[in-house]
Amino acid sequence: MSDLTALTAVELQAALSAGETSAVEVTRAHLDRIAAEDGALGAYLFVDDDAALARAAEIDASGAAGTGLAGIPVALKDVFVTEGVPTTSGSRILEGWRPPYSATVATRLQEAGTVLLGKTNMDEFAMGSSTENSAYRPTRNPWDHDRIPGGSSGGSSAAVAGRLAPLALGTDTGGSIRQPAAVTGLVGHKPTYGSVSRYGLIAFSSSLDQAGPMARTVMDAALLHEAIGGHDPRDSTSIDAPVPTVVEAARRGATGDLAGLRVGVVRELGGEGAREGYEQGVLDRFAEAVALLEAAGAEVREVTCPSFGLALPAYYLIAPSEASSNLARFEGMRFGIRVGDDGSRDVDEVMALTREQGFGPEVKRRIILGTYALSAGYYDAYYGQAQKVRTLITRDFTAAFDGGVDVLVSPTSPTVAWSIGARVDDPLAMYAADLCTLPASLAGVPAISVPCGLSDGLPVGLQVMAPALADDRCYRVAAAVEAAQGAPLTDRLAERAA
Repeated sequence: MSDLTALTAVELQAALSAGETSAVEVTRAHLDRIAAEDGALGAYLFVDDDAALARAAEIDASGAAGTGLAGIPVALKDVFVTEGVPTTSGSRILEGWRPPYSATVATRLQEAGTVLLGKTNMDEFAMGSSTENSAYRPTRNPWDHDRIPGGSSGGSSAAVAGRLAPLALGTDTGGSIRQPAAVTGLVGHKPTYGSVSRYGLIAFSSSLDQAGPMARTVMDAALLHEAIGGHDPRDSTSIDAPVPTVVEAARRGATGDLAGLRVGVVRELGGEGAREGYEQGVLDRFAEAVALLEAAGAEVREVTCPSFGLALPAYYLIAPSEASSNLARFEGMRFGIRVGDDGSRDVDEVMALTREQGFGPEVKRRIILGTYALSAGYYDAYYGQAQKVRTLITRDFTAAFDGGVDVLVSPTSPTVAWSIGARVDDPLAMYAADLCTLPASLAGVPAISVPCGLSDGLPVGLQVMAPALADDRCYRVAAAVEAAQGAPLTDRLAERAA
């Protein structure tokens, strides 16, 4: 066959089912590409060729290859604990740790018959928008190696866009699936909060973290979503409800018919009410995507969500506050590295030294910010007020959906991928990359990013947001946009490389 790494998951599924290839051949093709390309990209932190090939051979022997996702390789962001597989969350403080159990999503992928290629690079503890905050190395964008691949799931986005994996899982706390998907030309979906298990996901911000799929096409993302979704009694925030019919929605949307669908363009997110900070090329591609929706039969109108403009400061109080609590467990006593334990220091000194050397600058910044926001005398003024803003944002979503629109749309990111190093010394500029993605995270509603063209040769994403548990609407609209544009955007990257 032609290059197996150029095929989507759906195409690989068909080839495996028809006996045109095997799970071992597919896995070997991706491992060979990782060996050839990842030295330049830095997408992976850990790859185990022998384990992946053994798993693929097991699937071939069972005769299951080509059934569902059986035999399809997948990459996991290094924030999901995986039994016996090094898991660091991109941090030195967990260097060398091999978990004794697996995250629910990892177990579900195992049960679905997928082949784990490896663990992908990420911003340390998922704190960042560029994957430059990894303690190990930065990841580079396959479209331009001098630019960032987004974050914090930048390793997953680079792996899929660079054809080092057909599918990958990321996590999204404030945009960490959608933003890297947008800047690398992928489809990335943040499911409804609580609809995909967080059990075994190393926590950053427990009320915001959500696992989701990253893929080259909408249908590929939908297949991965259905494999990992559903209730999990081990996650106290898990919703006991059926997985939305996202595969059927993607299939329906691919017909290009959106007749009767009501779309709201968010005035405060790249609409007429907010243009500062948005690149013109992004706004142009967004306008073209909205025109595609209208051409597909959707009814489009502008919607105002006034509290969305407060999402950035609210998020950067809530998320760091939760992080300051969650990261207290990393003290060098139970797992990970331990610094200064030479018998001359007490436990408190060892903990302090371990955290000093184990945590990077951005993690320390957010722990300090969160601890301050939760401290006596400041709790109500900062954390309490931020939670009130979160309520207002949720009410804006409710008002928009109750007011006559089925989905809301905006650019996914205000800009295309920027140059590596351009924002590392300017945290506020880095945080601004999440302007469009934060409202859906704070409200817990589903949101997807789908490619909508190029600006100066770099990908731009369209974000589609829907009510809670209406993930299928996101997939339907995204599939219609994808169908209207023809081949997946990453095909252009492959053509350029050729």
